[in-house]
Amino acid sequence: MNKLAATLLILSSTIATVSHAAGYGVVDMQRIVESSTYLKQQNDSLQQSVKPSATRAEQLNQEIQALQEKAANAKPAEVQQLKTQYEAKVKEINGLEQSIQQRVQTASQTTSQIFTARVQQAAEQLRKENNLDVILNKNAALAYDNNSDLTDKMLQKVNVAK
Repeated sequence: MNKLAATLLILSSTIATVSHAAGYGVVDMQRIVESSTYLKQQNDSLQQSVKPSATRAEQLNQEIQALQEKAANAKPAEVQQLKTQYEAKVKEINGLEQSIQQRVQTASQTTSQIFTARVQQAAEQLRKENNLDVILNKNAALAYDNNSDLTDKMLQKVNVAK
């Protein structure tokens, strides 16, 4: 009799625990990243901001190539002048490349932090709205019910987050 009572007690606490579990959701984070309007806008903005420097770097590369060709056929008296011009252009292009690299790195860090915050905010909203215990990255789950996929809803929330 005591074994039966103990078994019923364990069974009832297990059922209570299972019935208390609200469930889970999954999202395809790769699709979220690829389809994010925020990330696309930030990428476009970054490309526009570095475009003048990149264009100038291309121009300098062409000028450097022309100087090298000219130096190959130059008189010894002209070589030093061409070398000075070459060094100045190389210095300028190195500065431009360093500036572009810093701009890209800073923008990437800022964009990543903001995007991560948006994803976390959207995930928490979805979790609460759907009364879920957890939302998982689809790629981390070995198997799941397709009805638990919240990728489209998550994408909508991430794209409108401010």
